[in-house]
Amino acid sequence: MLIALSVLKQATKRRVGVGQLSMVEHSLCPLAESKTENLVHAVEYHYSNANRVRKSAKVRIFAPLGLSPNDELYLWGLLNLTLSQPNVEGSLTATPHWCLKQMGIIDSGSRRGGRQYQQFAQALERLSVVNYLSDACYDATRGEYRKVSFGFLSYSLPVDPQSSRAWTISWDSTFFDLVHATGGGMRFDLGLYRSLDSASRRLLLFILKVGYRKGRLPVLDLRHLAVDLLGLSSRLAVHDMKIKVARTLKRLQNVEVIASPMIKRIKPGQFSVAFERGEYLNRLPEQLNRISVEDSPLLEGLLAVGFERPAALRLIKRYPSPLVAQWTDITQAAIEQFGKQHFRVSPMAFLVDSLKQAAKGVRTPPDWWQEAKRKEQRRQKPTKAGQQVLSTLLDEVFGSDRSVSSSPDKPERAGDLLKGIY
Repeated sequence: MLIALSVLKQATKRRVGVGQLSMVEHSLCPLAESKTENLVHAVEYHYSNANRVRKSAKVRIFAPLGLSPNDELYLWGLLNLTLSQPNVEGSLTATPHWCLKQMGIIDSGSRRGGRQYQQFAQALERLSVVNYLSDACYDATRGEYRKVSFGFLSYSLPVDPQSSRAWTISWDSTFFDLVHATGGGMRFDLGLYRSLDSASRRLLLFILKVGYRKGRLPVLDLRHLAVDLLGLSSRLAVHDMKIKVARTLKRLQNVEVIASPMIKRIKPGQFSVAFERGEYLNRLPEQLNRISVEDSPLLEGLLAVGFERPAALRLIKRYPSPLVAQWTDITQAAIEQFGKQHFRVSPMAFLVDSLKQAAKGVRTPPDWWQEAKRKEQRRQKPTKAGQQVLSTLLDEVFGSDRSVSSSPDKPERAGDLLKGIY
């Protein structure tokens, strides 16, 4: 009976993602996967200012290592895992196995160290160097639209891909504050999101944002929906845009997010897209709980050191999470680098004593570990050409009077500069 209840709990566990409100109104990269270095994606979205006047916001996303639409799955999933911790601190320390399992990308039967882990690491690398610029991003804390420039995240991973040590993902403070603020982010069913294709995922988040109230959904311009929201190429013929958008609408209709979708001709070459609320939008949202101690990302590391589950849970409850994460990593690094003979008694005894002393403020991390952490920093920096593109984009969004050095022969537009790169 207990086994049956455990299986049922796992089967009904709801995976959740978190999206930033302004960012779900447009695509983050072209819909066709692009791994082109120094990618610049330019889009627009519409909003109403304090006087209810409709305006357009211009957005530039600069991806020095390229960007894939599937990277958004990791971005939104990791945000929720961070926000679901008992103490939200703007970073997440966890093994890749724990992250992928919590997001539903792998299950208990999946092999560790396989394709999913490699894809996860590659997505993190691309996301870590993205720069996002907008001339009107909604700031829920201030209750206004503001000009912003931020990255998404940085990370620190063990150099050895076979290491069982945890990864640390640290969020850009400006970006994380926008999401973390009440009214700045939206939670959604990650299971449904994951089951859809990239175009349907983007439209799903947009509909969830504008459809949370029980009113009529907006009528959209076909081209704006196709290019700015879904990320289709602006060079596509209108006929092809209609086919691709209709396919996306059909997929969301099949999962009851929308009903009665229709593409209507307004005038030659111009079409509108309308749809009604689906049954999915009329269901009451479920209560979303924080991650329990039993599901803590710290648990895997303590078990790997040698603790039994009850003892590991007691340590997680007793000491602050950053302290447990830090000294667990030190202990695992010592095992990998020096072997278990390095410890006078055992790795478990060393970790327990270290937590006691560190909590009193009388023990600090060893120098060898600090040096190892510096070597493990894998922040991919943009190339010189990429930095020049970013500087040009900043000029376009914020004005050329910024206090940034410029070259007299610098092209006026980022598009012109990109031609020189390629």
